Amino acid sequence: MLTPTSPLSTPNPPSPARVNLRTPDVMSRVQAEVESHYRSQLVETIRGGGGVMRRGNTVVRLAKQFGFCYGVERAIDLAYAARKVFPDKRISLLGEIIHNPDVNAQLSSMGIRHLAAHPADADIEDLQAEDVVIVPAFGAEVDTVAAIKARGCQIVDTTCGDVMSVWKRVRQNANEQVTSVIHGKASHEETRATASRALGPKGDGHYLVVLDTKETEIVCDYIRGKGDKNAFLTRFWNAHSRGFDPDVHLHRIGVANQTTMLRSETEQIQGMLRQAIADRDTGSTENFRYFDTICGATQERQDALFGLLEESLDLLLVVGGYNSSNTTHLVEIGEKKLPTWFIRNASCLLSGDEIRHFDIHHKLEVVTRGWLPQKELLTVGITAGASCPNNLIEDSIKRMLELRGETE
Repeated sequence: MLTPTSPLSTPNPPSPARVNLRTPDVMSRVQAEVESHYRSQLVETIRGGGGVMRRGNTVVRLAKQFGFCYGVERAIDLAYAARKVFPDKRISLLGEIIHNPDVNAQLSSMGIRHLAAHPADADIEDLQAEDVVIVPAFGAEVDTVAAIKARGCQIVDTTCGDVMSVWKRVRQNANEQVTSVIHGKASHEETRATASRALGPKGDGHYLVVLDTKETEIVCDYIRGKGDKNAFLTRFWNAHSRGFDPDVHLHRIGVANQTTMLRSETEQIQGMLRQAIADRDTGSTENFRYFDTICGATQERQDALFGLLEESLDLLLVVGGYNSSNTTHLVEIGEKKLPTWFIRNASCLLSGDEIRHFDIHHKLEVVTRGWLPQKELLTVGITAGASCPNNLIEDSIKRMLELRGETE
């Protein structure tokens, strides 16, 4: 089962004074630096031309929505601001600011060190009251944040507002003795942070994490009285709260989600669970609740890709970090329609014959031959996850055009 870390028993130093990182002067300097690192004139030009660019015999079509969302931009801005406001302090980041290796490497080059997303006690003990700790856009577990606060550190919280909206719902569930069924990946930072809040302020709440409709069907069968308790707990051994008893804690349920999951799948899961409750309770759904907590930016990018796929395309490039959940779902959507290649950046385009890409089914990076069709007129669709900066998209476009022999 998921088990949150425990705060260390140490005398609590005084809490640091609140510091406003977003002053006009600081943010002006931050904006200039962020743009120098991640802006793309080429991408802006293509967008200004309706999302389409033709270079020789190659057509590039961009999805209408892709790349950095507001929550990601805010998280990056705050990390950059922290470095400027606290130039002489040791700054640590819990895990990754977002799921993009190039962005995280940039922060490392700025002297921001990385702690594990779920730090060991020794790492917490190493923190000093003078240190600054950045909480990433996904948030962090309640006990982890409490342990850091107990060390007296200055905390820069970049948690996305959409994630905090989910937290509000699961806390409400806990207060009303409703078990949160969370659609997400049990090991994902955001899901772990949400699960820790589903325990409620007294720690007596409960949750169950389901990955997909297959796992949801198992839950539905149990709700209808068809499951075996031991087999159920074995199946979800790492995805439920301590003391979770399916005979008790599936009586009243509320569906929540990791904000970057596929909306269509979350809605299907919600419908499946609602029907299971109705079947058990002779038509009543009083013991079921659901709130729409899918991230707006995630949905916009999924909808934009569906729109792009209505165009005539020869292949799709999806650019982003391999551990990015929202980017992975874009790949899933694309694969159902046409050849789709999930790349981290332009370096993955090895040649006109070979591409290094991530296989989401086997969860490993592979090299495939024959990815770039040798046809006279080629149309390439391009999209990117919410954690991918525009400069990486530009680099990928330029590399693809180079391999096609399309020069200025």
